[in-house]
Amino acid sequence: MGGYLFASHAYCNTIEMKKSVFLTIACICFFLPNLGQAQINEDKLGAWYMYFFDTTFKESQWGFQGDVQYRNWDIGGDLEQLLLRGGLTYTPKSVNIKFTLGYGNVTTGQYGSSNATTTESRIYQEALFPVQFGNRFYTNHRFRYEQRWVENQDLRTRYRYNLFLNIALNKAAMEKNTLYLAIYNELFINGQRDIGNGNSVAVFDRNRFYVALGYLIKKGLKVQFGMMRQTTNSWSKNQLQLSLHQKI
Repeated sequence: MGGYLFASHAYCNTIEMKKSVFLTIACICFFLPNLGQAQINEDKLGAWYMYFFDTTFKESQWGFQGDVQYRNWDIGGDLEQLLLRGGLTYTPKSVNIKFTLGYGNVTTGQYGSSNATTTESRIYQEALFPVQFGNRFYTNHRFRYEQRWVENQDLRTRYRYNLFLNIALNKAAMEKNTLYLAIYNELFINGQRDIGNGNSVAVFDRNRFYVALGYLIKKGLKVQFGMMRQTTNSWSKNQLQLSLHQKI
């Protein structure tokens, strides 16, 4: 009888040991894919270097605008994104609003030492209209709708709203040699939440809040240097921004 109880106890211990081993292996397999993805250091300062241009075809209502942005997880070298974007613009005579139909190509890098990247192509439509308050306060409202083809994902859509505010500081109007304060806040909302392979994204994509000092070098040319706080569902991070804006 004692031998039977001992055997039963040993058998039960063997079963429990197998369960423990199985659970351990399952946990390792579950977390292993994430070991190669570096955790974003939210305290490390990033930097974006940007060039924006805008031109009109002679005296017509048509034009072209675009931008080149080199975004880094750090001050320089750890690629976050390389963004190339351009679009055809149209400004109706009857209203002070500019419409754009454009295309963007985005190369996104992983945080840290990995050189792995993903690519994205996007088409976007936007409306931009300015509202001025007095001589010193200049606002712009931008609504943008994007159709995004991200590598290894289904078609994604996104809505964006940006409120820009420029305040002239040393002069009563935005003219040559004006120092100004630049502020904006942009909200990103995902449209298509199902992105394929059983994966989905939240409605809220991100928010960007920006404060900078700008200098209007001459008519059609200005430079800005400031700080942008970007917040997603997963992380929040500060990024320096240095940008050149040119109207050709």
